[in-house]
Amino acid sequence: MTEAERIAIRPLAAADRADWQPLWQAYLDFYRQELAEGVTEAVFARISGDGAHCGLVAERDGKMIGFVHYIVHETTWSLAPTCYLEDLYVDGATRGGGAGRALIAAVGDAARARGCRSVYWHTHDDNARARTLYDKVAVLSPFVRYDQILTPQS
Repeated sequence: MTEAERIAIRPLAAADRADWQPLWQAYLDFYRQELAEGVTEAVFARISGDGAHCGLVAERDGKMIGFVHYIVHETTWSLAPTCYLEDLYVDGATRGGGAGRALIAAVGDAARARGCRSVYWHTHDDNARARTLYDKVAVLSPFVRYDQILTPQS
């Protein structure tokens, strides 16, 4: 059995909090992000519940080695919804074994089942290792992303 064949993908569950947390923290560290604990608690509640956000995990030999979070939403360019793959992370020690590809494929399957026209995601332009996989499973968009940071109104 190959490494990729030993990977199981399943929905994230509330009972996964302790196994998900170190992977989530490693993901945040990779992107040099710090979140208040309350934000992390709210994120986990969203992705492990029955709301619009969804979470899947990759396991190998019963151990969680990765996750993906996604959200299906309406779009102005189609009657069919689209799917935003928001977060994808695979433990560094297991990268290259097929978990990332399997998680992306599982999001595609879930999006297709919900009638989506596409799945899209972002990454840093210097995330070369991930982009090697992304170039094999998707088409690089010509769009450039801009962020406008909003301050609370007083």
